[in-house]
Amino acid sequence: MIGNNSCGVHAQMAGPVVNNVDSLDILLYDGTRMTVGWTTDDQMEQTVRQGGREGQIMSKLKDLRSRFEDQIRSRYPNIPRRISGYNLDQLLTSKENPKINLARALVGSESTLVTVLEAKLDLVHNPPFQTLVVLGYPDVYKAGDHVTEILKFNPMGFEGIDHKLIENMRKKDLHTQYLNRLPEGKGWLLVQFSGETKREADDRAKELIDHLKHKPHPPSMKVYDDEPDEKAVWEVRESGLGATAFVPGEPSAWPGWEDAAVPPHAVGDYLRDFRKLMDKYHYEAALYGHFGMGCIHCRISFDLQSERGIKKYRSFVEHAAELVTNYGGSLSGEHGDGQSRAELLPIMFGKKLVGAFREYKAIWDPDGKMNPGKIVDPFPLDSNLRLGADYHPAEPKTHFKFPDDDGSFAQATLRCVGVGKCRRSSSGDPENQTMCPTFMVTHEEKDTTRGRAHLLWEMLNGEVIKKGWRDEHVKDALDLCLACKGCKGDCPVNVDIPTYKAEFLSHYWEGRVRPRYAYAFGLIDKWAELASRWPGLVNLAASTPGVREFMKSAAGISMHRSIPEFAPQTFQSWFPKRPPRKRANNHVVGKVVLFPDTFNNHFFPRTARAAVEVLEHAGYEVEVPAGHICCGRPLYDYGFLNLAKQYLRKIFDVLTPYAEAGTPIIVLEPSCWSVLRDEMYNMFPNRKETQLIKKNAFLLSEFLVEKAHYHPPRLHRSAVVHGHCHHKAIIHGAEHEKKLLEDMQMDVHVLNRSVHAKQQLR
Repeated sequence: MIGNNSCGVHAQMAGPVVNNVDSLDILLYDGTRMTVGWTTDDQMEQTVRQGGREGQIMSKLKDLRSRFEDQIRSRYPNIPRRISGYNLDQLLTSKENPKINLARALVGSESTLVTVLEAKLDLVHNPPFQTLVVLGYPDVYKAGDHVTEILKFNPMGFEGIDHKLIENMRKKDLHTQYLNRLPEGKGWLLVQFSGETKREADDRAKELIDHLKHKPHPPSMKVYDDEPDEKAVWEVRESGLGATAFVPGEPSAWPGWEDAAVPPHAVGDYLRDFRKLMDKYHYEAALYGHFGMGCIHCRISFDLQSERGIKKYRSFVEHAAELVTNYGGSLSGEHGDGQSRAELLPIMFGKKLVGAFREYKAIWDPDGKMNPGKIVDPFPLDSNLRLGADYHPAEPKTHFKFPDDDGSFAQATLRCVGVGKCRRSSSGDPENQTMCPTFMVTHEEKDTTRGRAHLLWEMLNGEVIKKGWRDEHVKDALDLCLACKGCKGDCPVNVDIPTYKAEFLSHYWEGRVRPRYAYAFGLIDKWAELASRWPGLVNLAASTPGVREFMKSAAGISMHRSIPEFAPQTFQSWFPKRPPRKRANNHVVGKVVLFPDTFNNHFFPRTARAAVEVLEHAGYEVEVPAGHICCGRPLYDYGFLNLAKQYLRKIFDVLTPYAEAGTPIIVLEPSCWSVLRDEMYNMFPNRKETQLIKKNAFLLSEFLVEKAHYHPPRLHRSAVVHGHCHHKAIIHGAEHEKKLLEDMQMDVHVLNRSVHAKQQLR
């Protein structure tokens, strides 16, 4: 953040990083080490007299300031989010403040001047209570017009979003359960107030609402002082990046003009003109951002893969730079210019100040070795593109069809936009996030969702990774992936590493013999079907010393693990012989089919039996398919995708007649259920059977709550719920289980998913 002068939502309260830096220990490229911070002209002069490298730096800084002071005062925009260029304004003194801070003059220099070794920062008090007010307007432009009026009430956070962002979320099925909590409108302002007590925060929110109520045409208003509701609405705003990238049915959108900032009073007018500019170029973008500080976020539908599209992109950003400069704004309002906007700095600052930037860099880095091509003498903004007109990645034939990525594995590997949410290290995350248990243990970038996605992109690009599907580096990075699908649920752009891993392994092992454990675990349904013929004999062998160790060695199982016992009677063999059950109210509500998954059929039939009892108590007639059937979930972990497709075709044959008749398909295992909702769609997206089965497949808890509206008997006890990882990825967690247990008057505690995913890895 020091390198980029970054700032987010609560910069509204604390300002950007530069406002809070006290001093820096720095290392120059030539080996000089210094500490810089608050200083006066007299102290700078004293350092000059002492000579040496530090004296030379101070002398040149004073000279630079004297020659460019007028330009700095006239050309630097006086706005809360000016992140572009070097912080030469920090070299200026005033009557009110005769000191300058050289550390702050280095903040936001993007590694082009010095390396920061240590930093001393000022801390800002974060009040313990917050209350959120959301205001709904006819459009985002009207919302922007009211920014300065609301700033008078000193919020700690002040965000804006438009209707396009909400539409994108609905198309992506992203936080749809939260969207209806917004007040009526097509443009919204999220205004957060703080206080030392809850009443103080609430009173400040009430003051704003009372003020707006007496205005002509007041916005629709809603107060969120309940923590879960407030968190839900913030989640909508914080998911802006995920909602604007890879939207189904929309062209791909990219950064390139994602955080320009204008004076807060100009937000409404700037957005109108910005929309006109996008319309002129036939671009689309959702608009959102830190409206209280005039910073606007967007990802725009640039074509960055053709010469014509790239030329159009260049023309657009040049005009956008002129537009934001005319409003007295900044090309960058959050995280630096980098390469994509540094070429535009003369439009904002003029050639003289850009010349001053060049001199400033030479003072600290005379040999130009620090991150060249950024800010000073930058590479052209349309060069070194990740894509570009010459971007032609390999498009190998794949088992999965990647229907949400235009049928392209290469397109799928582009999904990651580098947010880094997968790099969190705390299992006590308040969002109860699953992603990514691997990184939480290893702390290696290659084991993150982001690292794995980028390695696969490099593999298809072929410049760095040249062995394609047989590359050991890629396999090593994917090896520890638990296939928990936490990334698909938690990643803002739904990067799906388990699917990519299964695809990779299918090609990596093609024509090769897999490890023993791959056959032992990947084909567990076949071994279980075989063992069910003589379960007692198999269990005896698995517990007999010598034979037991031989079986473990043959299967690649650790000697410290025990071999699970097979049930003496499978669920499928029990079902036709079961005694009759009593139904609630003694009448049949409808028919359901219960999917006999491998584990509940062969290892834990008591679970499937209990499910039959519950369904019959709810008034349903239960049917169970005869014969061997399996979703094939373990096959994906070892890349047996040809076999997995055979299993899915068998499921089509068995379950399609039920689905066509509208008979609900009840699944007990979330991992099996996710195959019917996810893998089946990715493998056979265009088959009508896929949509039929997907529409009619339900987890037991989901069906009981959403379809049967079941009222279970009461049981006054405590319950601990360990939700499955696939719960979170494909649906909204273990909420249905929680509701059923609470309806039973039970005290329910839902465990943190990430803790158990992490323990599983260890």
